[in-house]
Amino acid sequence: MTSPIFNVLTIAGSDSGGGAGIQADLKAFSALGAYGASVITALTAQNTRGVTAIHAPDAGFVTAQLDAVFDDIRIDAVKIGMLANADIVHAVADALRRHKPARVVLDTVMISKSNHALLAPEAVAALREALLPLAGVVTPNLPEAAALLGVAPATDEAAMVEQGEALRALGAQAVLMKGGHLGSADSPDWLIEAGGTLRLAGPRVPVTNTHGTGCTLSSAIAALWPQRGALAPAVGEAKQYLTAALEASERLDVGHGVGPVHHFWRWW
Repeated sequence: MTSPIFNVLTIAGSDSGGGAGIQADLKAFSALGAYGASVITALTAQNTRGVTAIHAPDAGFVTAQLDAVFDDIRIDAVKIGMLANADIVHAVADALRRHKPARVVLDTVMISKSNHALLAPEAVAALREALLPLAGVVTPNLPEAAALLGVAPATDEAAMVEQGEALRALGAQAVLMKGGHLGSADSPDWLIEAGGTLRLAGPRVPVTNTHGTGCTLSSAIAALWPQRGALAPAVGEAKQYLTAALEASERLDVGHGVGPVHHFWRWW
């Protein structure tokens, strides 16, 4: 019997350089066997060296995109990335409450790899209060988790787990605390769910092509979650996929700054 092809929606910003955002999400969905739909929340003028301009559409147009997709297409999982401002955060939250998708992966995108703000400061509270309670899993890195909680970033794994549990207390069903900023020899992540915690070990891949890693991991989770039927195995497989995409990234020759990961390492 042929396995079903699941439909996954990304709600995120566009990266004109193709390494992150909507473009990375759709590549990861395709590489992992899911059909991708998209709602664009921002347009960025961006390359591997940085972000030079951002244009956010009216929140009403974001709502129109969301309703158009949900009214016609069965959506098995949603990945949320860059949301730009508080009005768009609330538009997305309202749509999720109306359409009630079964699986929501919230990637709390705040700062680009080139240190450009991708979320207005006043929107952090809206993200915390309106969207966290709707997330099946939220996937912050350590600075993002700290910003959401109003505390200093975790500097060890015990603090990572503590902050992950604090984010769960704000309403998220599960939290994946990403340990890339720890600076340790490896790159451990911690999945905190109602039933307990799970440490996901992983090597720190010594490459410079790390643009779009957070987008790629969260979209991989969204693509794999309906296929695997449970969150933990989807997260574990998504982390393995990203590690391989990082390891293969030097096969690409894209730009002169922080290059992208190789989403199609299995096929090219």
